[in-house]
Amino acid sequence: MARVAAVAMCALLALVVVGPPSVAAQDCDAGKLIVCAAAIIGGAEPSESCCSNLKAQQGCLCKYASNPAYSGYINSPTARKTLASCGIPIPTCPQ
Repeated sequence: MARVAAVAMCALLALVVVGPPSVAAQDCDAGKLIVCAAAIIGGAEPSESCCSNLKAQQGCLCKYASNPAYSGYINSPTARKTLASCGIPIPTCPQ
């Protein structure tokens, strides 16, 4: 019984340190969001391919928001509008 508890504790620690498998295994590639430039930068209506790519990259949004190269775009009002238009909840990112 103690061995099962130890294995469970190790699994929990791995989850806390690495994150959930879907996020840890997420292929974060900000270049895939270039199709959203008109929506995020210019406020245009997002295309289907933009929404599709945003949904695929949804687990990466906090990572992008914390990156100085992307944070100005990801944290902008037009990005929030784009997420809402695509039906993607605005993530609550850790500070």
